Amino acid sequence: MAGPSEPAGPSNPSGVPDGGRDTEILIEDEVREPRMFRVLLHNDDYTTMEFVVSILVEVFRRTPDEATRIMLAVHEKGVGECGVYTAEVAETKVALVHARARREGYPLRCTLEEV
Repeated sequence: MAGPSEPAGPSNPSGVPDGGRDTEILIEDEVREPRMFRVLLHNDDYTTMEFVVSILVEVFRRTPDEATRIMLAVHEKGVGECGVYTAEVAETKVALVHARARREGYPLRCTLEEV
């Protein structure tokens, strides 16, 4: 039996093994970059250039100069790249473009392709 000046044993007030100290746990997880998708606008004979520029400014947050450059690529080459995004963001932007185009009466097509 321990005397008054001797410790009775190690103190463990938490009741947790190792006195509640954090133990190092190593977990090996493979971390992969998210898949990225290019969002494209396609030319048609009905959608106005002004509408395409407004889509690029409002949905894709392009400057008016950038939007005009992309719109001209769509007009001259048949397709123009709006940006590169993760899958969820790209799908959302395509849906926003289609919804707004339909609401305004335009057949504007917007697609995505994996980078």
